[in-house]
Amino acid sequence: MKLLKYLIFFLLIVFIGLAIYIAVQPNSFEVKRTRTIEAPASVIYNNVIDFKNWEAWSSWVEKDPKTVITLDEQTKDIGGSYSWVDQDGNGRMKTIDATENVSIDQELQFGDSEPSNIHWSFSSTPDGKTEVIWKMNSEKIPFMFKAYAAFTGGFDTMIGPDFERGLEKLDSIVVASMKIYSVNVIGLTQHGGGFYLYNTSSCKIDDLKEKMQTMLPQVINYGMSNNTMAGPPFVIYHKWDEENNAVMFSCCIPTTAQVITTESDILTGQLEPFKAVKTILKGDFEYLQEAWNSSFKYIETNNLIPKEIGPMIEVYVTDPSLNPNPADWITEIYIAVE
Repeated sequence: MKLLKYLIFFLLIVFIGLAIYIAVQPNSFEVKRTRTIEAPASVIYNNVIDFKNWEAWSSWVEKDPKTVITLDEQTKDIGGSYSWVDQDGNGRMKTIDATENVSIDQELQFGDSEPSNIHWSFSSTPDGKTEVIWKMNSEKIPFMFKAYAAFTGGFDTMIGPDFERGLEKLDSIVVASMKIYSVNVIGLTQHGGGFYLYNTSSCKIDDLKEKMQTMLPQVINYGMSNNTMAGPPFVIYHKWDEENNAVMFSCCIPTTAQVITTESDILTGQLEPFKAVKTILKGDFEYLQEAWNSSFKYIETNNLIPKEIGPMIEVYVTDPSLNPNPADWITEIYIAVE
């Protein structure tokens, strides 16, 4: 009996000691992880700001596939929210503030406990990548959470690896989403022709991209400053000689009427209406060669004859500066045929 009393007394001391140890642990914590992703800030922001996307890259769902997620009526932007039930209980998250493409602030609540703060920041780097910071902090930690953290290595050890895995999965999903593309050969159509302004040049095929990046903005800026631009810019290929690595081309903008220019290197031209095979590429410009190949294959399969001096045109329907995800870019190809 005496031994039992000593044992109970000992356990009581241990319990009190543990309670004191837990009680003196900090009442606040902060966990932060950073990852640099090869994608524009706006593309990553648009994924994170909508809770519909979270299940795909959640490390917690990956660990517990039986997690039940409930999406609220609004899932995107300020006021968007969702909830879940998993093996550890239930939780809820809501977006309370956001600055487009820059930062997101959210509240995270487990059960009936005090909410924790979630902060995201998206910072563009000079090389076109984005530094993503995912941070969680709280100033009021429930006793049971403190107890669990105290015996599992702390909040950074508990939460940090999940943030790292989540950012890793977010990286993969965002980068993959930018590589989605489709090539659709529409077939025969009638191009309406029209007036246009252009500058023209020839160069090695290897230098074409760099050359166009200089020339196209010149003619676009001229058209916009003189209020003459009447549609998306396009390029006319006059000559494409792979054997000699040579290309001759013009960078153009459409106009509603003939324009007499005031700059010697900006010229005016006119396309007569012509019959053409039309192809639409939705996706990054890196898939343009595949789109051209599909166009010529269609011409060959359908026994069509390309016009020897007929225009071959790329129309850049989508402005990349307004649509940073390459998967959303639309380019139209027209090849004149007899």
